[in-house]
Amino acid sequence: MTHLNRRQMLRSAGAGFAALALSPLYGVARGSAAADGFTLPDLPYPYDALEPSIDKETMMIHHDKHHAAYVKNLNDALKDQPDFLKMDVVDVLKNVDKLPKDIQQKVINNAGGHLNHSLFWTWMAPKDKGGGGEPTGDLAKAIDAAFGDFGKFKDKMKAAALGRFGSGWAWLVAKDGKLDVLSTANQDCQFITAGAAPLVGVDVWEHAYYLKYHQDRGKYVDAWWDVVNWKDIGEKRVKG
Repeated sequence: MTHLNRRQMLRSAGAGFAALALSPLYGVARGSAAADGFTLPDLPYPYDALEPSIDKETMMIHHDKHHAAYVKNLNDALKDQPDFLKMDVVDVLKNVDKLPKDIQQKVINNAGGHLNHSLFWTWMAPKDKGGGGEPTGDLAKAIDAAFGDFGKFKDKMKAAALGRFGSGWAWLVAKDGKLDVLSTANQDCQFITAGAAPLVGVDVWEHAYYLKYHQDRGKYVDAWWDVVNWKDIGEKRVKG
């Protein structure tokens, strides 16, 4: 695809994609929390709903143990910071440099873990509820414009996921109406504070896949595509 064609395709994605903003992230990790802390959001589907791509036991451990720990540790870290406990987690991350230095990294780790996982659950769905397939509309056009086609985008995401040494995530993000694929370590999502909006991300911590796929991260990523909730992602993140 020529550079000119890519520019034409990006224009054809429409102003709706260019207007994509961070605002849909707000509230996603707040759930039903009281004014003095964060709570673990419920899964939007049963534990076994994503099988065979992601098994029931992994979902139970991932949500009920790992994600719950991020929530507990975040509340513990902010126990003496009542104003932060009332914030949205996105604003917590944006203002972490205003906290005492001795708790900043703990807050980054656990606020990031809470936000990342709260998003992750919504980015997936059972096959009979829209999981799998390919994006449509402005999001599909933008992916084609940025990467050539959906297959090439998947290859780039998989390379980012496999290239992450140790624990972390691979992301599709948007900033200023442009798409990019990147990888981050651990629960770091500080790209959000720079104004980049995550459209979808795959968790490549071992606890996300090891029970079923053992050391084969690539097999897990390949199976994960079958439960990506493209319809919901497109409707929520790309506003026309």
